[in-house]
Amino acid sequence: MIAPDKFKGSLSASDAARAIERGVRAAWPEREIVRLPMADGGEGTVDAFLASGWERIACAARGPRGEPVDAAFAFSPEPEPRAVVEMAAASGLALLTHDRYDPGRATTFGVGELVREALARGARTVIVGLGGSATCDGGAGFLTALGVRLFDDDDRALEPGGAALERLARIDVRELDPRVRGVTFVGAADVDAPLLGTRGASLLFARQKGASPADVALLERALARFADVTSATLGGDVRGDAGTGAAGGLGFALRAFLDASLDRGVDIVADARDLSGLLAGASWCFTGEGSLDEQTLAGKTVLGVAARARAAGARTVAFAGRVDDGVADALAALGIEVVPIADPPLELGESIARGGELLERAAARIARELDEREG
Repeated sequence: MIAPDKFKGSLSASDAARAIERGVRAAWPEREIVRLPMADGGEGTVDAFLASGWERIACAARGPRGEPVDAAFAFSPEPEPRAVVEMAAASGLALLTHDRYDPGRATTFGVGELVREALARGARTVIVGLGGSATCDGGAGFLTALGVRLFDDDDRALEPGGAALERLARIDVRELDPRVRGVTFVGAADVDAPLLGTRGASLLFARQKGASPADVALLERALARFADVTSATLGGDVRGDAGTGAAGGLGFALRAFLDASLDRGVDIVADARDLSGLLAGASWCFTGEGSLDEQTLAGKTVLGVAARARAAGARTVAFAGRVDDGVADALAALGIEVVPIADPPLELGESIARGGELLERAAARIARELDEREG
């Protein structure tokens, strides 16, 4: 079984799966090989459902900095209308050049526009992929697109972005789109982070989206303010729930305002693609993604695929362009053999440019080594 995620910036999940297959076939020409590109709620989640027969629906939306983008979601009318929306399609970091990264001003408004279109098509279940975000607005833009209004102390509407939430005084939910009633919302999270704290949306993730240390501190205060006013408005407090910190806090908005469940994205995709069924009888499962790091251990693709493989009696190899210190040992303790595709390590730019070649060579090399080990 070949079931990798994307190698961000280098290979899509489909391209990565094909590269691994080429390498495996070079070493094991007689073996039966099943190729199943995976995702965990980030980029590639919609593609995974399209590969399972769902319809692609094109939809214009607002990008993370307000610019128009051409996005799409997956839709299935049977057995009841369902949609899969990928937040990365409208509010993803990949939509911006590095000089335009700004999590303090980036908005999830476009994700709300995609959900509005899904509701217009009668969707009764909406799965929102929570991964690859450029944002840290707690889902405020998403809610605004669905009719929620956010005001400061002077009763002025807040501008887009997470930084503005530090001035939040009042939330008006009276104009929340009535079509959300009776709809089941599911957040497909690629991490189990809470909204706040050292593992939260700002302190753990905002730096990679372009935030300075001062920005990180401001966004933490702003998200805490958002959580406080939300609790005062709606009652209850979900800020500590696993997954509320996913996608810059979009998981929080889904949970608090739409009563969404927040589930592991890799499991949602695995079920849609029947990963467990296809693993039956497999000896080996080759998976991987661009970076194996602390987020991997929080429940991203490699961990989820390996759990399914282990349950099916297959052993797992995980390829990666980069492996953080300590992660290989942690994965090895779970029975996952980690294989860096560049040995010795290369400069990031070269590794990304040669991703397909390096992955193919690594797959061929490990397949031959496994033959030697097994005699």
